[in-house]
Amino acid sequence: MYTLGINAVYHDSAACLVRNGQVEAAVEEERFSRIKYAKRPTPFSTWELPYQAIDYCLREASIVLGDVDHVAYSYDPWLLPGASRGAMLTLPLEPSAHPAPSRWESAWDPLFLASIVNAPRHLADGAPHHLRSRFRGARHDGPYQWHWVEHHLAHAASAFLASPFDQAAVLTLDGRGERATTGYYLGEGTHVHCRGQVLYPNSLGLLYEQVTEYLGFRASSDEYKVMALASYGAPTYIEDLRRLISVQPGGTYTTRTACLTGHFGPARIKGGPLERRHYDIAHSLQAVLEETVQQLAEWLHGETGAGHLCMAGGVTLNCVMNSRLRDRGPFKDIWIQPAAGDAGTALGAALWTDARERGATERAYHMDHVFLGPAFTDAEIEAFLRQSRVAYRRLDAVARETAALLAADKIVGWHQGRMEFGPRALGARSILASPINPSMHTRLNDIKDREDFRPVAPVVLEEEAADWFAGGRRSPFMLFVYDIHPEVADRIPAVRHVDGTARVQTVNRDQHPLYYDLLRAFRSLTGVPVLVNTSFNTRGDPIVCSPRDALECFWTSPLDALVIGPFLLEK
Repeated sequence: MYTLGINAVYHDSAACLVRNGQVEAAVEEERFSRIKYAKRPTPFSTWELPYQAIDYCLREASIVLGDVDHVAYSYDPWLLPGASRGAMLTLPLEPSAHPAPSRWESAWDPLFLASIVNAPRHLADGAPHHLRSRFRGARHDGPYQWHWVEHHLAHAASAFLASPFDQAAVLTLDGRGERATTGYYLGEGTHVHCRGQVLYPNSLGLLYEQVTEYLGFRASSDEYKVMALASYGAPTYIEDLRRLISVQPGGTYTTRTACLTGHFGPARIKGGPLERRHYDIAHSLQAVLEETVQQLAEWLHGETGAGHLCMAGGVTLNCVMNSRLRDRGPFKDIWIQPAAGDAGTALGAALWTDARERGATERAYHMDHVFLGPAFTDAEIEAFLRQSRVAYRRLDAVARETAALLAADKIVGWHQGRMEFGPRALGARSILASPINPSMHTRLNDIKDREDFRPVAPVVLEEEAADWFAGGRRSPFMLFVYDIHPEVADRIPAVRHVDGTARVQTVNRDQHPLYYDLLRAFRSLTGVPVLVNTSFNTRGDPIVCSPRDALECFWTSPLDALVIGPFLLEK
């Protein structure tokens, strides 16, 4: 049985294909469209389905859309305020129908809703002409069965049904779904039971977005920059921000929309200078988020009695917050779905629908890696290099020869195997460098045109993580921070953040043999089993996917070398 999961409503459009409980493929639309987050700024183009991502998933399984049994769309429009299955199609579709929108609406909501309701028609009829062959056999009514899956349920299913736990509490946190902004669940076997929700307009995610925008960054995509900025600040404004959140019994909370300019002065202009107050606001916001989520987790622990916690939703990409929960309990262990943002709802919707429709009582899948996207054969790569008329050579020993470049302080674009699903480059489409030279952090930020305050992250051999990072353990998805041991900090200064931490990725040989062998080869040359790993892209662009993307990024940036499959290009 094939189940196709789709996310298309807000941002991070993606598709996922599940066959009898196993994930066959999963990928974001941005990898193909080259539009970051796959959506232009709001209002979101909800009608745009991830056709290229769907085409890839079908191609990976050697099927067409007509062979799919179920389509799971990770949003249920019938849950929106005032909607009902009988009445919703009669809503006016003109923006003028809402001259005075309520708090949750905008003037384009009727068209937004119509786009979602008509998604089955868009899937059957809307694919670009060059993709039509994969979409044959589809009609407005199937032959597959269409499922609307609540947004936060899709988040929760993506966290629990892909996790290593048979039972766990599940916490979902994001800006908003149909109504919910926070969800509490108990996962057992193949079931996810809702234990409560917090509804819009109360939202930790939207509050963080509001302050992100005030600090001169892009809301709903640049929150990670505020997390990095927070390490440079002090809790000067923590009481001001605490007043915007009220945690109440039963896992509920309320948030207040504040006039930030009235509290903190004029907002920072995008690209403008950063002042001390900006650092302190970011620090205070991060501290309030962490303490609030800690309280919510403690309530959920008491409510479910579960020993483990799974999390998903965009807020759970905040690795500093995640690490506080890890270190301060109350759960014994935490697992976070690596594509925790909206892209991951395609995975969750597909896994949830697959388990329910098959009547499965046991899970067949555990997400040990994220290499679920496109790959390119050596022959395909070499054909493109020849067509491009670039100088290259085939390496005899890819890991050993690349390690020698890295040990010589070269910065290398690394394009190997199937692409990662989710926002983090984890060794398939990465820029790699040595962590030994203190200036490497600055060089990488210059190459990627990133702000100076943003850190770069390390990847380390899994078996040696504890020797370099306090409490270091298996962490394959770069979703937690660890303190660097003081006695080795001066050996890897490029990955040490200002607060002494690093956002760590571990790797073992089963997850990515070549990536693992590269680290071992680098260790044999330098004595350091750590590399800098950052995403293979430059500012404003998605992570590279194809050989064409990799070559374009290589020649339009100051990278020293490109290792693509077994081939090496140097400048």
